[in-house]
Amino acid sequence: MRIVSGRKAHGMPAFVSQPVDRIARAPSAIAWRICRLYLIVLPLIVILGGCDKKEAAAPDVRPVRTVTVSPGDGVQRITLTGEIRARYESDLGFRVDGKIIARPVDVGTVVKKGDILARVDPQKLRQDLLAAKAESASAEATLVKNQANEKRQATLLKDGWTTHVSYDDALAALKTGQSQVEAARARLRQAEDNLTYTELRADADGVITAVPANVGQVVSTGQAVVRLAQPGEREAVFNVSDAMLSTSPQYPPVIVVLASNSTVSVIGRVRYVSPQADATTRTYEVRISVPDAPEQMRLGATVTGGVSLETTDVVELPGSALFEKDGKPAVWVVDRKTDTVRTQPISIGRYAADRVVVREGLQKGDVVVTGGVQKLISGQKVRLLAATSR
Repeated sequence: MRIVSGRKAHGMPAFVSQPVDRIARAPSAIAWRICRLYLIVLPLIVILGGCDKKEAAAPDVRPVRTVTVSPGDGVQRITLTGEIRARYESDLGFRVDGKIIARPVDVGTVVKKGDILARVDPQKLRQDLLAAKAESASAEATLVKNQANEKRQATLLKDGWTTHVSYDDALAALKTGQSQVEAARARLRQAEDNLTYTELRADADGVITAVPANVGQVVSTGQAVVRLAQPGEREAVFNVSDAMLSTSPQYPPVIVVLASNSTVSVIGRVRYVSPQADATTRTYEVRISVPDAPEQMRLGATVTGGVSLETTDVVELPGSALFEKDGKPAVWVVDRKTDTVRTQPISIGRYAADRVVVREGLQKGDVVVTGGVQKLISGQKVRLLAATSR
């Protein structure tokens, strides 16, 4: 069937003949376009496939920085920073409750034994003293009366003018009166002592190092008001980590140097090591006795303490070489025959500012990765950028 443009065929209008003609030619056009598409895409697939094969064949070699383990012998010096404190420090407080009305001392005040450090309001205790005096006087008057009655009953009993029962009552009242007098006198002495306790006095020569309570504050019995340090014997106090304590000698000599003047120094000995770590810093307080400390090492002065340790086969690594595997420290060691890496668990001796001292796990000549350790996997090939000895 042929459709002629501009004519009617089988009752079709002329304007319908053109789309019908295009539809007739559509299969051949579509086939040609598909062939062209295959001709373009097929070479690309071949090229990309060849690239994938090349990339798969090329190994992933990662450049790394390393150090070569070379254990050393000698003496290592450890230095810490601390401060000078008094060996004997006391928190002093009142033996009675009250409101502080005076505190003539402050931090740094030098005091002598018996000096007044603070006062509380004595008004209530004065009233207690007056009441105790009145109670004591009343008890003594009752005792005098009971003594006279017992004496009278004893005379009447002797002459037969009274009974033994009456005398026994008089004797019992006399003994009760004596007991009441003793109790009243004891309360009177206690009231007198309490009145003297309104003044807090220094129990030794020393220096005030802290004042936890201020004028106008109501304090309870035993609450710290001032801290008194006796500067006769001084100590250097340091906070030491557990790793350092476990590796250092038990009682090494410590060279204590004044931070502001390195020419002022003294040799001290370990006197006390805290049995429990601080809850915040997780360090242990170590006190170094310095009985012959120079005058320049005043209380609160900053000092440095140095300890010399004899070391054997010490291996030091940069902190960047460490990572954690199964909750334990480890490093990457390079196998020089295959240039691949493997994990090596280690035991840490102690930590320093930017390095660690390895106790066990490494041998002389081991090549340890120090840079990019977080991006490696076991068995990966690496390329060494630089190697140094440690």
